[in-house]
Amino acid sequence: MDIAIRHGKLEVSPSLRSAVEEKISRTGRFLEGMDRAEVRFSEERNPRIAEKEVCEVTLHGHGHVVRARASAADRFAAVDRVVDKLEHRMEKLKGKLIGRSHPRRHPAASVDFGLNGAVSADDDAADRPRIVKSKKFEMKPMTPEEAAMQMDLVGHEFYLFTSSETGHAGVVYRRHDGQIGLIDAS
Repeated sequence: MDIAIRHGKLEVSPSLRSAVEEKISRTGRFLEGMDRAEVRFSEERNPRIAEKEVCEVTLHGHGHVVRARASAADRFAAVDRVVDKLEHRMEKLKGKLIGRSHPRRHPAASVDFGLNGAVSADDDAADRPRIVKSKKFEMKPMTPEEAAMQMDLVGHEFYLFTSSETGHAGVVYRRHDGQIGLIDAS
């Protein structure tokens, strides 16, 4: 696995680098084919936050992206926490992939209407998130800057719009660092 480690302007110590490489490469046992990892260290600037060291890892492979972020009092503990999150998410992804490729082994959830009219579903279906609300709205073409302003006005974390510059769909979203990101479908 190709592992890229970044920490802004500071240098990563050799002991931290070897710990990260060893722990991140171990996550490959959960899901084969993850061939690239990006590890980014940062520090929280708020003096009231005790767990200042932040580790964010993004794994890429076979068309999937698995990302996790964790913070702790020191960098090594942050790496341990983020690896735990990654392993959990990769097990979850592997389960979904196996369920999709072997439908006979993992049948879809069935709904049972009992004699008293109560509805019950399989335990697997109860754990999965489902769509509970749907909205339709007309999108007028706008620039990403206008979309960011609209996002602030409605108080959401993201805003879907049609770009007046490209004519394609786009999304502006609020990042963890407070800045705004843009996803442009082209």
